[in-house]
Amino acid sequence: MDFAPAALSRARTAPPAAAGREPWAPPELSLVCLDIDDTLIDCTAAIRRTLHALTGRDDLWPLWDLITEEHVALVVAGKLGYDVMHHRRTECFLAELGIFGDSAQVSAFEARRREILARSWRLFDDVLPCLEWLRAAGLQLAAVTNASGVHQRQKIAELGLAPFFDHVAIAGEVGVAKPDPVMFHSVCLALDCPPERTVHVGDKLDTDAIGAFDAGLGAVWLDRDGTSRTGERAPEGVHTVTGLDELPELLVSEYATVGVPAPRAAGTPAATVRGGMF
Repeated sequence: MDFAPAALSRARTAPPAAAGREPWAPPELSLVCLDIDDTLIDCTAAIRRTLHALTGRDDLWPLWDLITEEHVALVVAGKLGYDVMHHRRTECFLAELGIFGDSAQVSAFEARRREILARSWRLFDDVLPCLEWLRAAGLQLAAVTNASGVHQRQKIAELGLAPFFDHVAIAGEVGVAKPDPVMFHSVCLALDCPPERTVHVGDKLDTDAIGAFDAGLGAVWLDRDGTSRTGERAPEGVHTVTGLDELPELLVSEYATVGVPAPRAAGTPAATVRGGMF
C-alpha cells in the first residue's frame, strides 16, 4: 500500500493515440507496471499482525495507517528522509499510545517491528498466476512503488517476485513518487516504452490509477475491498478490477497486442516459486 498526496489539479485527458494508427483501433500494449504493497503483497494484513504481536491490540491499524500517510507525505514533499521518517513515525505512534520513550527505546521498538514484519509478508493468492500469464504473453513488467529502497527490494526478493520484473522503480531511489508523472515516465524511459503502450495497476485510486492516467498511461484500479461498491468511483478512462485474476481478461479485451500465453516451462520464475516455499 503506497502513500502519497492525493490532490491532483491536472485535467484528465485520454492518452494520445499512437501515430499512424486508426483512431478507433484499440491501443497496443508492451509494458505492465504494478504497485507492490496491497497490490501484490498483503501489506495491511502483515502490519496488523505485527502491531498485534507488539501491543496485544487489534484496533491500532487505522492509527498506524494515518500516521504513516502523514509522514510519507513529508518524504514525498522532500521534507524528510525515509530513514528519519521511520523513526519519527514510530515515535509519534508510541506517543499516541501514551508511551514517551527516549531515542534508544524508540529505535528498539522500530527494530523489533521490522523483525516481526519481515516474517509476516504474504503474497495474495492471485499474484503468481497473473505474473506468470503476463510474462507468458510477452509483456515487459515493472514494479513501481512509493516505498524506500532497501526494505522494498528485500521484500520483492524474499517473496520470489524479483525474477518477474524487468525494472523496479522505488520512490526512495528515484527521488519522486506517484502520482507525479515523472515517476511513471521514468519507468517508460528505462524500458524504452512510450506511455501510451503502458498500463499501470495499483490499489490506490488517486496515487496509482488516476496518477497513471494523468501521466498518459493506461490505468487500472485494483479495488480488492470493493470500495467502488460503497461510494468511491473510478473516473472515465480508468478501469477497475477486484482481483488480479480479472486483469488478463481486461487486457485482452482492451489492448490489441496481448496474445494467448503459452504454458510456462519448468524453471521459469512462477514454476520455481510454486515448487518452493509457496
